[in-house]
Amino acid sequence: MKKTLLVVLLMFVLSFGFIGVRFGSALIQEGNPIPYLVSIMKLELSNKGYEQAADTLNETSYVSAEKEYPSVVIDFMKEKDWDYKEQIGSGLVFERSQETITISTRKYSKNYFLWNVPNEVLN
Repeated sequence: MKKTLLVVLLMFVLSFGFIGVRFGSALIQEGNPIPYLVSIMKLELSNKGYEQAADTLNETSYVSAEKEYPSVVIDFMKEKDWDYKEQIGSGLVFERSQETITISTRKYSKNYFLWNVPNEVLN
């Protein structure tokens, strides 16, 4: 019984340590890291290029692998009938008819980046 408990505790500590080393300071930069870590796990287990991480009244946040930047965002917006125009800093500018919208992106960790899409684009 003690041996089993010790093994479970050791696995928990090693898992927590792995997460800490893998994501480091990125864990606390977005507030509660749990939704982002869950989304990253889903992303790693799927064939999709992005995974929804958080949702607010005004925008929806997605997480993607750094190696997919910026093509995954451009493809996502193309599905919504928005045309890529240019990149200004960390923002990707898209146009549709007379409308212009900027999708903000930011690095979450060495391997992942976050991007925010206004909910008006999704509706």
